[in-house]
Amino acid sequence: MKLFAYTLRPFDELPFLEEVCNELNIEFDWTSDAPTLDNADLAAGADALSIITNPMTSGLLDRYHELGIKAIGTRSIGYDHIDLAHAQKVGIRIAHAVYPPEGVANYTIMLMLMALRNMKLIMNHNEVQDFSLVGKLGRDISSCTVGVVGTGAIGSCVIRHLTGFGCRILAYDPFEREDIAQLATYVDLDTLLAESDVVTLHAPALPVNHHMIATPQFARMKQGAVLVNAARGSLVDTEALLDTLESGHLAGAALDTIENETNLYYLDKSREVLPNRDRAALMALPNVIVSPHMAFYTKEDVRDMVFSTTQALLAFCNEQDSPLEVR
Repeated sequence: MKLFAYTLRPFDELPFLEEVCNELNIEFDWTSDAPTLDNADLAAGADALSIITNPMTSGLLDRYHELGIKAIGTRSIGYDHIDLAHAQKVGIRIAHAVYPPEGVANYTIMLMLMALRNMKLIMNHNEVQDFSLVGKLGRDISSCTVGVVGTGAIGSCVIRHLTGFGCRILAYDPFEREDIAQLATYVDLDTLLAESDVVTLHAPALPVNHHMIATPQFARMKQGAVLVNAARGSLVDTEALLDTLESGHLAGAALDTIENETNLYYLDKSREVLPNRDRAALMALPNVIVSPHMAFYTKEDVRDMVFSTTQALLAFCNEQDSPLEVR
């Protein structure tokens, strides 16, 4: 198999791609640029593509199909950036990545703790030598009820790790798990929102979940609650979130992902005016943390993202099945 990788980061992903390709006897080439119609010919002669969260439109898929690409693997768990229906139409198989849930789960808990302890305000004041205590009184997570929306691999890991803090844990998922029912109390979403001091989202970016937390849901949340989102930006209606924060109904939010973040992460935009007013508004609030979609970013997770997608692509090119195929 010959592989071409787009948007490959030389400082972390490249060594892992070299390792797995040497192990599996795969020929590969790469670029740090995102795939476009202008650079699609870079993949000429390849059997498969490795991408990350780059939009794969019908036009791009048609071009790669013309070039003989049989499969595309995205080095991410999410795959909503790929036109799956069109990929299936032209016969390109799609794979996504898997990696250990601990990285995102522990980052999520870090965000909870930072939000509950007002760390953004504390650190901002610390930088200007304001060491006062006014307005910085925090909450102990051990005294809180934490509601976990989505009990897949990452949500379940969050719940397992939260048990060490001694907090009350509620869970919501259309498909309840017996093992998690021993650690958390499954309730409907309205009950979870009404009773939780912290609500953390771990649902997939399916159409049915678009804006699953919007104005009606914010109204049901407890006064002074905190929202955490380290899953997908599309789960939260950003305009409704801003309205709720500005009203004082929520105590804060900690977000690793927001709407309309495509083409922002993971690039140096420090010299540019960003076309994302919602992000600017959120960043301006002293009780809102916005990190740049970094929850996955551990050595263990990056390695598994590269290895798992490459292995799936090799299986596809050998006309074999893979559990990572997206249909």
